[in-house]
Amino acid sequence: MLEVEGLYAGYGSLPVLHGVSLRVDKGEIVALVGANGAGKSTLVRAICGLLRPTAGRILKSGRDVTGVPTHLRMRTGLAVVLENRRLWGELTVRENLRLAEAYGGRRADDSKPVFTMREMLELFPVLSERNSSPVELLSGGEQQMVAIARALLMQPDLLIMDEPSAGLAPKMVMNILLVIRGLRERGISLLLVEQNVALVSEIADRGYVIALGRMVHEVRKGEWAGFLSNKVLVKAYLGG
Repeated sequence: MLEVEGLYAGYGSLPVLHGVSLRVDKGEIVALVGANGAGKSTLVRAICGLLRPTAGRILKSGRDVTGVPTHLRMRTGLAVVLENRRLWGELTVRENLRLAEAYGGRRADDSKPVFTMREMLELFPVLSERNSSPVELLSGGEQQMVAIARALLMQPDLLIMDEPSAGLAPKMVMNILLVIRGLRERGISLLLVEQNVALVSEIADRGYVIALGRMVHEVRKGEWAGFLSNKVLVKAYLGG
């Protein structure tokens, strides 16, 4: 589904990622956890094509997409919810979603849409109520719903979510977790990028810990409890 092999990337003369590797298999929820400044968002940007790696490879469904432009990379079945969401604030909820719906209908493999506008409004009822409101007037939680709905209307088989819980109230976070569980039931693979390791441990199959731009630990299936109970390890890598 997704393979990252020996990736190096940074900003100008500042290196951030140092030989990072990970994989997300079909039907998996995989977590990428790390403290602030560990390189999580840099890795997301590289996977999505917003940042060009200096070395290494990124493969989506066996295809090397390392040099593929972002807009074409999205047509391989990849979608992302970035930490800052990057919505069109002056456009309404419906206009934001319509743009994604139109783009998602042009998937390179000509697959039939998996998600529809109607389904998104049923999944997030508040969006139906606010569909004529400019996105910039919505709360942070409501904007996150728009961002997730927009990503799903791209018809992905792999969804990356960068800090999905950031700045959200606990009730909203639980709603997002329920949505994520439902996506796996629909056959969507997910890479969840989070600082809150306790949160993702509730739903992720496996996980990777990144620190100072290097993968320092892999949490295998069934090992979350053991990892969380190792206070020395958690504090060393996550500052918790």
